[in-house]
Amino acid sequence: MSLREVKKIVKAIQTSDGAGVKLKRSMGVPELDFIDPFLMFDEFGSENKDDYIAGFPPHPHRGIETVTYMLAGRFKHEDSTGSKGEMGPGSVQWMTAAGGIIHSEMPIMKEGKLHGFQLWVNMPAKLKMSRPSYQNIEPKEIPEFKDKEKKIKIIAGEYKDKIGPAKGFVDPIYLDIELEKEKNFSYTIPHSHNVFIYLVYGEIKIGSKAHDKLKNSTLISLTNGSSLKISSAKKSQFLIIAGKPIGEPIARGGPFVMNTKQEILKAVQDYHSGNFVQK
Repeated sequence: MSLREVKKIVKAIQTSDGAGVKLKRSMGVPELDFIDPFLMFDEFGSENKDDYIAGFPPHPHRGIETVTYMLAGRFKHEDSTGSKGEMGPGSVQWMTAAGGIIHSEMPIMKEGKLHGFQLWVNMPAKLKMSRPSYQNIEPKEIPEFKDKEKKIKIIAGEYKDKIGPAKGFVDPIYLDIELEKEKNFSYTIPHSHNVFIYLVYGEIKIGSKAHDKLKNSTLISLTNGSSLKISSAKKSQFLIIAGKPIGEPIARGGPFVMNTKQEILKAVQDYHSGNFVQK
């Protein structure tokens, strides 16, 4: 089996979004625009409430799915379909914005640690204007594999006959892995999928070829192949995220991702005219 090797290393950049929430972005930046079918990846987290308290007030999306995974802290969300709820440590929200949704994500806590991730997943052209939907996944619904060397949460995809609850149009894989010091992890990913790894903390080595040191808050895109091998120099936590590429033109306009500039202009026009929400 061909081994997946390091293709590109992207150190996350400090930025802000929403009403000033500080975060680290490593995809959707000049160094790495996208990895088909993934469009953006953020890590948000701070123990300083001033970095997150303003949250993400109501804003629109069209043409994508947003995947929010919480490690610490609590958010409440509500949107134009009437859906509302809370997210806490270990929970996942897989939101299919599709034809149009306006939603808000605001912190419930007034102090303490907030930590999580948001991923944008592209949608095929034929589905971009479909009805919005949600997968709200509680921690107890996410299967876990644990032994002396590692702990794995299977959000999407499969590991050791345990199947993650999240489903998507790109046959997604989303694993959260904690690997003890000087241990090895192997995983088979379909050759059809593009893959990236996000190293949350620690230090890891990927594949068999020499590469620069991989440490905290780093995104690593990988070459094609079917076999993935990771070793830890110290205790590490990382995410493995993979999906089938869509292979269609991408047109971006802030929170809208369509296939043509004309479709972006239509999304902006719909939003300002009050015809945006697709119920």
